[in-house]
Amino acid sequence: MDNRLFDYSPVVDRQPLHWPDGARIAFYVGLNVEHYRIDRPSTSIFADTRHLAPDPLNYGWRDYGPRVGIWRLIDTLDRHRVRASVMLNSDVAARYPQIIRAGRERDWVWAAHGKNNSILQADMTADEERAYLTEVVDTIAEATGRRPRGWLGPALTETFRTPELLAELGLDYVLDWANDDQPYRLNVPGMLSVPYSIEINDIQLFVGKSLSGPDFVRIVTDQLDQLHADATESGRVMSLVLHPFVINQPFRHKYLDQALEYVVNHPGVWVTTSDDIADHYRKVTQAPADSDTTTSR
Repeated sequence: MDNRLFDYSPVVDRQPLHWPDGARIAFYVGLNVEHYRIDRPSTSIFADTRHLAPDPLNYGWRDYGPRVGIWRLIDTLDRHRVRASVMLNSDVAARYPQIIRAGRERDWVWAAHGKNNSILQADMTADEERAYLTEVVDTIAEATGRRPRGWLGPALTETFRTPELLAELGLDYVLDWANDDQPYRLNVPGMLSVPYSIEINDIQLFVGKSLSGPDFVRIVTDQLDQLHADATESGRVMSLVLHPFVINQPFRHKYLDQALEYVVNHPGVWVTTSDDIADHYRKVTQAPADSDTTTSR
């Protein structure tokens, strides 16, 4: 089956992309604020118990995020004046309203991230998915006071219909296709892909690869330095993907502070949000002439 969602576009063949004030890099923090069901396996630090229900070891590890970790993270984001782009499970609205309130006070951007991180949508029928997406988007809009414009699937899952259904609901970008350093248009009218990192991501670095805090700082700074060098003629996007139950464990937290200190003070970096990246890209690039033809799936 051929991929019809987006076309191949080598970065060296594109028109130059220019960020505000001559910045080379558009940087955003992708903050995952999630809820996990107690009766289903999910992201785990110890595989031997993940099949159990309940699984106190792994559930408790994840539950550290909304109880403790995120409040440590908020202090750091405030100190560095970073406005988060939140990948939000809609179940958070009812279960952790204090987090929603803290985000509203800080004018966070809210991207829909499914109902919770225990339910994936890859096998849904069209009717099931439409109802699911509608409930998720409407719940987030009511709780945050702002209708989300972006989408990140739980575990970055989609069906072949997801971008079209999201467009019907008024969303205009997805973050699931982590295949570029620049935004690009999908073959769905009005929909963009905005870069999101699988690797500059605390779960992959600390849980998947068991790296240390100093390793994390080095990887973040190396990523920025290379993207900055690449962006001499055309801007790039750098995302830093964080989960409070991982990066904000006490022994890791100071390394996030060190990494952000480097990024936000680096010349040529526009510290922004995923919404603003999508807006600016639309403003400075031309939509293709045939963009009014909906992709058939």
